[in-house]
Amino acid sequence: MLKVKKIDTAVGDASEVAAVLDAAGVQFNDIACVNWPEEFPYAPQAQFRLAHTGNALLIDYRVTEDSVASVAAGDNGRVWEDSCCELFLQPEAGGPYYNIECNCTGTLLIACGPVRDNREPAPREVLESVKRWSSLGREPFAERIGRTEWHLSLIVPATAFFRHHIATFSGQMKGNAYKCGDCLQKPHFLSWAPIPIPSPDFHRPDHFAPIEME
Repeated sequence: MLKVKKIDTAVGDASEVAAVLDAAGVQFNDIACVNWPEEFPYAPQAQFRLAHTGNALLIDYRVTEDSVASVAAGDNGRVWEDSCCELFLQPEAGGPYYNIECNCTGTLLIACGPVRDNREPAPREVLESVKRWSSLGREPFAERIGRTEWHLSLIVPATAFFRHHIATFSGQMKGNAYKCGDCLQKPHFLSWAPIPIPSPDFHRPDHFAPIEME
């Protein structure tokens, strides 16, 4: 189980997230499950940490990998093909879940649904409500070969969970965190909680792990 700490500090910009979480003592969690080692053995170093302020979720990623890319031109594009970190959250047991996917320059995809297919993309105003900061800047670029460390922070308001009415984050959820790069020179599909199935598929709520919001 992952316990998500509630903090009282106001966070106005995503560039402040890391410092706020440091001050609150929020620790990183490894995204290190290589679920399909025969086909996709490469494992970059990837970590994430979460906290919330009641009405916003603070997400912080730290990654070191052998190449980086940010090709997706805009939000709700194919960000999973780039250097990408993802958080999937299911607010209610057995209900629809959200995939919050963000590439290394903060280009974002959010959708909701009960399964992989026919997911409902977040409307433009939802995407625009999410504050983002990346150590690599915000401009897209083609793949850069070479070991690179990057840092990504997001502030996701409760209203971004657009098919639910979350007054405040609290109680039990389920979910998983991922690091992928489908079209990089070394494709990879890492998860925080293991996914014991034969081939890569992050859309598996049956293998989500418990997440407790303080």
